[in-house]
Amino acid sequence: MTTAYRWVMTEVGQPLKKVQFQLEAPGPGEVCVEVAGCGVCHTDLGFLYDGVRTNSELPLALGHEISGRVIAAGKGCEASVGKAVIIPAVLPCYECDLCQRGLHNICRGQKMPGNDIQGGFASHITVPGHCLCDVDEERLAQAGLELADVSVIADAVTTPYQAAAQAAIQEGDLAIVIGVGGVGGYAVQIASAMGATVVAIDVDDAKLESYLQYGAALTLNAKHHDARALKKAVQGFAREQGLRSTEWKIFECSGTAAGQATAFSLLTFGATLAVVGFTMAKQELRLSNLMAFHAKAQGNWGCSPEYYPDALEMVLQGKIAMKPFTQQHPLEEINQIFAAAHDHKLSARAILVP
Repeated sequence: MTTAYRWVMTEVGQPLKKVQFQLEAPGPGEVCVEVAGCGVCHTDLGFLYDGVRTNSELPLALGHEISGRVIAAGKGCEASVGKAVIIPAVLPCYECDLCQRGLHNICRGQKMPGNDIQGGFASHITVPGHCLCDVDEERLAQAGLELADVSVIADAVTTPYQAAAQAAIQEGDLAIVIGVGGVGGYAVQIASAMGATVVAIDVDDAKLESYLQYGAALTLNAKHHDARALKKAVQGFAREQGLRSTEWKIFECSGTAAGQATAFSLLTFGATLAVVGFTMAKQELRLSNLMAFHAKAQGNWGCSPEYYPDALEMVLQGKIAMKPFTQQHPLEEINQIFAAAHDHKLSARAILVP
């Protein structure tokens, strides 16, 4: 047995603690992955600071954006040993009735690292081995990326990718992304790569300016416009660009009450509202707007593993830029990085490297 370690949450608001554990052989259908990198997500901050409950009891290692290398495998997964992989942030069982009908996102037996099972802020992690996303390291190197760099594909990239796929973005669509942070920024790039003209909305001018180089055709600062003015600005832009005034694809990625209110206020005839961000805040809405506009709202829990290869392919082809929006840090600095992320002091999504 090998001695490994993980940084665990013991109680809300308290620093994470480093603990050692004995690395045991994976059971049937499981693999042990040596972690290359694990991204810090808004969800992790919710668990540690905001009282969002984990499904597993504490102490628990957080972290669900994980890439690494399979070093051991149980029965049925032996072919995975030695492979570079991305671990899906939500691992469906693939056996239940829901999974058999392709409804992987609502599988009741799903496992989420850092929530249902021990997570990726660790040297090693043991997970079900049936839906890992293989990474071609030769192509990864050709793209100028390391295995740690693609850890955030497991949520920050695949979650908006699935939302875009569910919204059926097509060439000529107008897509609106509210909140261009760690997830919304990739939503901008993905929607643009799928052929949409993208409007980015945020409250940070620097972030908005940066995405003019990465897929945004128009940026709007919500601090400078009320809801009516925002909608008029988007309508005017659509007319100027010869785009439809109907069927907008709206992606709420901010995970804030204000962002959700903005997203709902932008509904138009035939629109699709994709709820990607998460907040504990409650919202008062007139749901009849969905009826009146014949619009629809779509939730987006994690990402089905079936979308991972396509999302990774976009990264490898350079359609999604990773390096400008991520930064690696030693895992030993996890408490400082969590605090900085919570205080909105990070300029890029943090990837913690053991």
